[in-house]
Amino acid sequence: QVELVESGGGLVQAGDSLRLSCAASGRAFSPYGVGWFRQAPGKGREFVAGISAGGDMTGYADSVRGRFTTSRDSAKNTVYLQMNGLKPEDTAVYYCAARYGSTWSSLNYVYNSWGQGTQVTVSS
Repeated sequence: QVELVESGGGLVQAGDSLRLSCAASGRAFSPYGVGWFRQAPGKGREFVAGISAGGDMTGYADSVRGRFTTSRDSAKNTVYLQMNGLKPEDTAVYYCAARYGSTWSSLNYVYNSWGQGTQVTVSS
């Protein structure tokens, strides 16, 4: 399995931007579809965005579409989540997850590698 490490979280104000990184180690990241999920206090883990292994297909939750963008850099073995126009309701721990194969999925149980999460806090 690939090992994942997220970074880039922090405390920002509403309207600010952050870029999260999901770095893979252990093996090449390119054959893996990647999903981004988040979990707010007292809530379940929800899908945020996904990107295919080739980077040519992406998908987003309605709540973030138009504000968040996911991309990948195979040379750096890293997937990114660019978050613009952050809102207080975006406050959560953000996780990246990987599944071997070309596609991403909004279903968290299909992923077999998860990072440790990074905290994003958006103040109003």
